[in-house]
Amino acid sequence: MSDILILGIETSCDETAAAVIKNGREILSNTIYSQIDLHTLYGGVVPEIASRKHIDKINQVIEESLRSANVGLKDLDAIAVTYGPGLVGALLVGVAEAKAIAFGTGIPLVGVHHIEGHICANFLAAPELEPPFMCLVVSGGHTHLVNVKDYGEYEILGRTFDDAAGEAFDKVARAIGLGYPGGPKIDKVSNEGNPEAIHFPRAKVGESGYDFSFSGLKSAVLNYLNSCEMKGEEINRADVAASFQQAVVDVLVGNSMDAVKKYGAKKFAIAGGVASNKHLRAAFEDACKAEGVGFFLPPPILCTDNAAMIGCAGYYEFIRGVRSGYDLNAVPNLRLGER
Repeated sequence: MSDILILGIETSCDETAAAVIKNGREILSNTIYSQIDLHTLYGGVVPEIASRKHIDKINQVIEESLRSANVGLKDLDAIAVTYGPGLVGALLVGVAEAKAIAFGTGIPLVGVHHIEGHICANFLAAPELEPPFMCLVVSGGHTHLVNVKDYGEYEILGRTFDDAAGEAFDKVARAIGLGYPGGPKIDKVSNEGNPEAIHFPRAKVGESGYDFSFSGLKSAVLNYLNSCEMKGEEINRADVAASFQQAVVDVLVGNSMDAVKKYGAKKFAIAGGVASNKHLRAAFEDACKAEGVGFFLPPPILCTDNAAMIGCAGYYEFIRGVRSGYDLNAVPNLRLGER
């Protein structure tokens, strides 16, 4: 059986990325152009700027990825591209590029769900991992607890009712003067703080018991800061960061472990940008060990948005016979499991 090579393309937010994946599990190249320095100037991602920068960089990134993998377009079996969810303008750049290459070469096109890509990052990090397993996808735009029944077969057990965890990190970081991006900055400064210094709420929402809500926690932090300011009390940023982070970690781990026990899962994985948070990774490692559950986590480079995960997800869609037409379009609010 000959090798299957997939070119993955990812432009759902502010990373322009391309990768070449061999047989679904081996990364031949993984090229990422990050716009983080540009958006830091504005305190967050500016969609219009992100789209324009994707247009500037997409060809260079793809060419570099093919060169690094030492392959040409003629060697590819399929092109996989993120078509949702994400910023519509940013998604359109990647989708248009993938369709143009596919049309010009006749290479099959496969549209990939962004969250499915994050889940599949675990296959790249742990070649021995096979479904079924449970996965928490936690990022700037998403917080999903997913029962991975098989390749391409997902059951969403819980999701956020409001802010995603990463969004809450960004907003709290901005409020305490740490700036953007909030996640890494809070993770770092919390090392100097006491996670039990301030009690912030742990929300329990939804009928399933596995859903999340972080807007109340964010509001509690803002109220605490305003109260201190009105009373003229000094604010210890490290304590606020550590206490906030602990509240998020407690809810993410608590809900996930409740689901693990209820469904009898033997394997648990995390994915998404917030999954690179050191405190969260350590907490899940301890929790899974206590429950006797195998724990899987991608390295940080595969947690943040990248095209290797899209190439991996695209491979499993491709071998299942999934093909996208030239009418493939960006779907900014695409739900997991939809096509």
